[in-house]
Amino acid sequence: MIVEMRSYVLHPGALPEFMRLMGSEGIDIERHALGNLLGFYSTEIGCINKVIHLWRYASFEDRQQRRAQLAASPEWTAFVPKVLPLIQEMRNELLNPAPFSP
Repeated sequence: MIVEMRSYVLHPGALPEFMRLMGSEGIDIERHALGNLLGFYSTEIGCINKVIHLWRYASFEDRQQRRAQLAASPEWTAFVPKVLPLIQEMRNELLNPAPFSP
């Protein structure tokens, strides 16, 4: 199993609109393709205007396949232009759990 941590730093003031768009449209499109959402968060302290979401995959190959399915989705390609202008910085990390991790 691997966990993908995607984090976005949004332009100042963009967080409410980003969350509205993700909640009303985006997350359902992502869940359909990606499946296993572990959590979707915004920061309160530290780097502000930041959103973090975690996705679980069976393997790197599973992730590759699911991300390709999302990228090919007409709903996703229509949705992305709505949120992309709100994002200032994007980061992606793949996390491998420790043997003792739940």
